[in-house]
Amino acid sequence: MNAPSRTRRTQSTPHTGELRVGIIGCGAIAANHADAYASQDGVHVTVCMDTDPERAQAFAWEHGVPAWTTDANGLLSEVDAVSVCTPHPTHEALVLQAARAGVHVLCEKPLAIDVPAAERMVNACRAAGVRLGGVFQRRYWPAAQRIRAAIDDGTLGTPVLARVEVLLHRDTSYYTGTPWRGKWKSDGGGVAMTQAIHYLDLLQWYLGDVEWVMATAAAYKHGAHIEVEDTLAATLRFSSGAMAQFTASTALTPALGQRIAVTGASGATVSLLEYPEGSEAVNDVWSVPGSELFAFPADVLDDVDLPSVNAALAPFHTLQVADFVRAVQDGREPAVTGADALRSLRTLAAMYASLRSGLPERPDGPPAAAPGCGDARWPVDVREQETGREVLR
Repeated sequence: MNAPSRTRRTQSTPHTGELRVGIIGCGAIAANHADAYASQDGVHVTVCMDTDPERAQAFAWEHGVPAWTTDANGLLSEVDAVSVCTPHPTHEALVLQAARAGVHVLCEKPLAIDVPAAERMVNACRAAGVRLGGVFQRRYWPAAQRIRAAIDDGTLGTPVLARVEVLLHRDTSYYTGTPWRGKWKSDGGGVAMTQAIHYLDLLQWYLGDVEWVMATAAAYKHGAHIEVEDTLAATLRFSSGAMAQFTASTALTPALGQRIAVTGASGATVSLLEYPEGSEAVNDVWSVPGSELFAFPADVLDDVDLPSVNAALAPFHTLQVADFVRAVQDGREPAVTGADALRSLRTLAAMYASLRSGLPERPDGPPAAAPGCGDARWPVDVREQETGREVLR
């Protein structure tokens, strides 16, 4: 694709005029980005890119994108901003390319599969004066915003306790149908990295920085097909003194949804429930005096497929894309920054470090000393997939 040259952006200044956007990666989630940009005034998706030319061409036709390419450099020379919707291990190279080209970036989660890569991405975008946003669209649920507001206005009091449950179903085909899934070098982790990272983001949005975390994990259902965990449980201690329990699994049939509950110093508890997966969450528990609510699903529902999950989340992709667009236009940081995405990744890395050491680990700095917290049980260098259970032994 022949592309005109343009002036490289080097400063964080407001963007005026039409915003030209590119989409890199034309897989399932890219449709949410294309539709979200199409809903924004003065924003046009002008080109899409995929390493598979047939998929890029089909995506361009379906979403009314004028041009498609298999060359990321060619795309970056034509746009002001880009969404990166590619497999996890490709994020770093693409974001660094975008930074060098002076292009703003909205990157799907996880930002990268290891902390050093994510740090390089954040630093490169900062040095280039471009905006970097990480996709955590669940922050835009009204139910999630209501909890944040209850913390900010003092209704809940300082958060002291939280509970996260990510109880999902994945068929074996989810892992076997995509070569890079379920492998340490390409996926970066299992359920914690790929699914539960959204709730780790919410947890830290509500409770702040993590001081240390201790975790254990296994592959109870998918161990014959993956190197990583399908089930993880962790205890987290926050810099504020708050604590949390964190449980995640893709081994359930049927799935039981996802929930985060936060208890404040006032003694009141508020929570949100996403059930089934992908549906807009509701505040199922709200025990603040004068506005009490206890609402639970009446039935256990059948599992939903991944396209349905993505489609249900599309309105909240749209809200996050709209914020990203306004951030570029106004010359400000987006609501969910690359630094936010890096913070979640650091805590995930500490979880995986704890699997190796059997001890509490800090997101930054040396392992935390905590007597009586167990022996080292889960180093990742030897796998026993034949058991279908201990993938990190």
